[in-house]
Amino acid sequence: MFERPASGEKVILVHVNLAQSGMSDDLEEFISLVTSAHVTPVNVLTANRRAPDAKYYIGTGKVEEVLEAITLYNADCIIFNNALSPSQQRNLEKKLCVAVLDRTQLILDIFALRARTHEGKLQVELAQLHHMSTRLVRGWTHLERQKGGIGMRGPGETQLETDRRLIRDRIKYVQKRLEKVRKQRMQGRQHRQRKPVPVVSLVGYTNAGKSTLFNLLTAADVYVADQLFATLDPTLRRIEIDGLGEIVLADTVGFIQHLPHDLIEAFRATLEETRDADLLLHVIDVSNEHYQETVEAVDDVLREIGADKVPQVKVFNKIDSVPNLEPHMSEDAVWLSAAKDQGLDLLKDMLKQKLASQYIEKELTLGAAQGSVYAKLHQLKAILSEEDTEEGGWQLKIRMSEIEWQKLGL
Repeated sequence: MFERPASGEKVILVHVNLAQSGMSDDLEEFISLVTSAHVTPVNVLTANRRAPDAKYYIGTGKVEEVLEAITLYNADCIIFNNALSPSQQRNLEKKLCVAVLDRTQLILDIFALRARTHEGKLQVELAQLHHMSTRLVRGWTHLERQKGGIGMRGPGETQLETDRRLIRDRIKYVQKRLEKVRKQRMQGRQHRQRKPVPVVSLVGYTNAGKSTLFNLLTAADVYVADQLFATLDPTLRRIEIDGLGEIVLADTVGFIQHLPHDLIEAFRATLEETRDADLLLHVIDVSNEHYQETVEAVDDVLREIGADKVPQVKVFNKIDSVPNLEPHMSEDAVWLSAAKDQGLDLLKDMLKQKLASQYIEKELTLGAAQGSVYAKLHQLKAILSEEDTEEGGWQLKIRMSEIEWQKLGL
């Protein structure tokens, strides 16, 4: 249903800085995105504008420059590091006579390449369908006519209307499938919440080193690569931290500046794992000189999914790439190198500090008539040790979350 350029296709990149945006998009990141999509950039054209041109996004002079580059490099496709409107995209393709993609389509394409699980594929398809529904006219203008002729006499629906209806039906189908996934995830979270096991979620800008850190902490074998969006499907593992006990660690999809809204919506079921976590480890590539912008981009997405109130620890990763920077920690931050296994003990100490405050340890005596409370504590796996009393009750040492303790009403 979704055609993408063949691997190795020659593309020309167009990078426009808008004065009104107040910030310059990272050209290096744009090039990394393109190479992550398995295509070959042959030329990069840049432009500065106060505001986008209504017809072409870039000015007519720059359009002519792009035309010359297409001829010179025999390019097959133009990719903009900006979000184009459907009309701008149509006008550019009509003028340039080659395929034109914008930043949103590029990211969707990368996500389609990276999705491995059934859930991930459904989420990507939903985002693609939403994006395609606004651009149908571009692909079907040659079919925008009434059906007619023998065997084709129907209700008078144009081909464009038919395709819109088919896409709407497919969107409803995918949404229903994802709703089932959401309910399954909700049941999983409720099951974990019944036990005193804190959930720690790794978040951060794409390629910040989350999966490398995840593998180091869990001894797992999650796919790691020096490319954007290497991890797409979420992974959860239980690990044991000395002095803290068992926790659940979740590795999530990386964020990026101007992450398409359709993707945020499509991945909401996955991102809810982040919203319901007890603690966020915000992994930051400290070797990136623009890392403060990446921090702001991640915080923007966290606000959008309602996870901005979750306690957060900043993990400044890749210190091995920064001269004179050693592992250390402050009140809410840790500096380490996951690739070199430097500073992991500091991170574990931070986890103990932040999570231990959410849990209590008590010695508790229950009478024989409090069997239901005793059973509930067993269900929560909150009992560290126990002894029977002469009266037929129990002398317990327990460890549980403050919230669960308050629910008991003792």
